[in-house]
Amino acid sequence: MPHYSGLLFTRPVAESLCAARDAGADRWQGSLTLGFSRDQARLSAQDWEWRGQRHPYPGKLKDRTIYYRDGDDYAPVARFSGSLIKLVPTEWGAPTFEIDGIKMLPTSKESPLEDARRKVALVEPAGKVVLDTCGGLGYFASCCLEAGVTRIHSFEKNADVLWLRTLNPWSPDPDAEASGGRLLLQHADVAQAITTFADASVDAVLHDPPRFGIAGELYAQAFYDQLARVLRRGGRLFHYTGSPNRLTSGRDVPREVEKRLEKAGFKAQLALDGVLATRR
Repeated sequence: MPHYSGLLFTRPVAESLCAARDAGADRWQGSLTLGFSRDQARLSAQDWEWRGQRHPYPGKLKDRTIYYRDGDDYAPVARFSGSLIKLVPTEWGAPTFEIDGIKMLPTSKESPLEDARRKVALVEPAGKVVLDTCGGLGYFASCCLEAGVTRIHSFEKNADVLWLRTLNPWSPDPDAEASGGRLLLQHADVAQAITTFADASVDAVLHDPPRFGIAGELYAQAFYDQLARVLRRGGRLFHYTGSPNRLTSGRDVPREVEKRLEKAGFKAQLALDGVLATRR
């Protein structure tokens, strides 16, 4: 899908724009791309202009919602097809996303892009072929491209998440010149697609699956065996786990994952908010 290159609004941005108009200003400066770029708009009493296009002033907007131009309207960057999936603003600029109100990326202490950068650094992607099992908004892929990856195979099962990516300026575009043809993004279930990979065909793996209750097959021994099969000896894997259910049930998902990876042929240890493993 082609990437959207238009404006993106949040309520604070809209309020700032309208306040400048009400104060009689003929210019407004800020970001209309979630902090990805710095922008300037020309203001008049009736409408405003940005990048050569005129737009109406927005009406009442909701908090924790991002809006884009959908025809003549401002529409939330959200879809409902069984689950409500929406792009959610953060104080860091780069957004996160939610599925049925559950935040998919950590944002309390730093940008989700910075969080991804620390995790990607663990597998040292420069000059490597990397498997990105659950692409999400593409922040792992973006950091790999930035670090000099040779090629990154990225999979995303959810079509609505892929749509979010096309509206998020912080998500890498596989067709952009900056990607250099190194990002291969597929709309597919990695649990099935991985069976088509040759043995020892990737140098590193980034595995950031949904919660166990949503995608238990991506925590299964059979899937970990496949990861071990496609990863070359000495290759690194980072597996995000978080700490789900620890407070309510006492279950220790990171330790469970560590044991399964060891059984699959990895040397594993807890790292950051997941498990770092090396193929033996």
